[in-house]
Amino acid sequence: MGREPVRIKTMRSRKEYLIIRSVYVAIDIFCVFLAFYLVCWLRRATLPFTVDLWGFLGEDNPFRSVFLLWAAVVLFFNQTHGLYQTRREQMEGLEIWEVIKSIFVSTLAIITLAYLFKIQDFPRGVMILNAVVIALFCSIWRALKRLLVNYLAQRGYNNFNTVIIGAGKVGVLLAEEIKKRPGLGINIVGFLDDYKTGTCGSGRWPVLGRIDQFAAITPKSFINKMFITIHHNSDVFVRLLEQARELEVAVRVIPQGYEWMAHDPAKYNIGIIPVLEYWDVDVNYRLRAKRFFDFCLAWAIFLFLSPVLAVIAALIKLDSPGPVLYKSRRYGLCGKVFPMYKFRSMVRNADELLGQIKDKNEVDGPIFKIRKDPRITKFGTFLRKYSLDELPQIFNVIKGDMSLVGPRPLPVEQIEKEDLQQFKRLEVRPGITGLWQIRGRSDLPFVRLVKWDIWYINNWSFGLDLYILFQTLPVVLKGKGAY
Repeated sequence: MGREPVRIKTMRSRKEYLIIRSVYVAIDIFCVFLAFYLVCWLRRATLPFTVDLWGFLGEDNPFRSVFLLWAAVVLFFNQTHGLYQTRREQMEGLEIWEVIKSIFVSTLAIITLAYLFKIQDFPRGVMILNAVVIALFCSIWRALKRLLVNYLAQRGYNNFNTVIIGAGKVGVLLAEEIKKRPGLGINIVGFLDDYKTGTCGSGRWPVLGRIDQFAAITPKSFINKMFITIHHNSDVFVRLLEQARELEVAVRVIPQGYEWMAHDPAKYNIGIIPVLEYWDVDVNYRLRAKRFFDFCLAWAIFLFLSPVLAVIAALIKLDSPGPVLYKSRRYGLCGKVFPMYKFRSMVRNADELLGQIKDKNEVDGPIFKIRKDPRITKFGTFLRKYSLDELPQIFNVIKGDMSLVGPRPLPVEQIEKEDLQQFKRLEVRPGITGLWQIRGRSDLPFVRLVKWDIWYINNWSFGLDLYILFQTLPVVLKGKGAY
């Protein structure tokens, strides 16, 4: 009886869902009409009606029907893009991407309807600006909503009690990832496994029992959701699904071989058979698009930061004798060796002194790093803390040796070429930033670094690249894990 309040707190009624959905729709309506009014007010000189707060949608506005229809179309496409619910497991950047796609499609629909109904006097500049501002407003409020949802979830509101089927590597890794994200509102009660007992993972989650005890354990532990991370025979899997449906437990399945799955896997049907597309062989067009994106953005960053680069170069020369740039031989795409540029943060003969301190390495794997490296200059300590020494790699991106986002290129001298784990990392251009940087930088074990790199290679998309780029700046400013 003492745990019953937890069950009531973690369940959400259909009435609550409808209320929340209605609030989302109301906020979208407000954002859309606020965008309309703001754009019309800014461009009032080009419009054939008086723009004021109360008469904006009055009869003297010849485009009133366009605005009303546009608002309805936006709501329709937001609904089809799943924007009237908050899927906590979805990355924040992907929800914003769905907003952008929805507004883009709705704008195309309005342009088409305007053409069909011969509404030719509507200013194109107002239409384009409206689309941009609507997307901006709808994105901003959803970003704020995410912050609120995460805040409430971290304080226990509407959390879900979860059991993980399978206490193997995938199950434990999933539990660790959930633990890092309290905003998901997922409370891991424990594991079910046929071969393990005791506790698992850093969270010391208990193994509650065998898989065939799921139906008995679920009511006692108030389970709302389960993750299936292992793939037994079909009888076991089907029985779990049947029991979950009877007990009203949500089911999530980690696909077998998930590390080979594309970031946004295609789902379609052949007849009545659903098909999940792990990977498509035709990715060359995506690679060319990624290269074009890198080239354009790298030039823009260089032009914007050129005064900063000049100041850093001058301070390096004043701080210690030696060249401004340091060139490090790294493995790149298809194993090609290239010189990676960095601002020099060590003394001039740092490579010669490495042998004297090599036994003091503080990280696992073949990479050498120590927190208080005596070879680092005074100004170099500052450069490394905020990753400013990496800025010259913009030139590597422009040259085509590197990408803005990707696996970090590892030094030729510190990596055995025969290491089979490295071959997968050489399938794409290495990057200035990546999952390694936003997940912990030098504090991350080398084994985890390789896993993250391989996951990125198999799952990369423009949405993921944008997410990593947006996450890099706050991580760098904190200076955590950099040495």
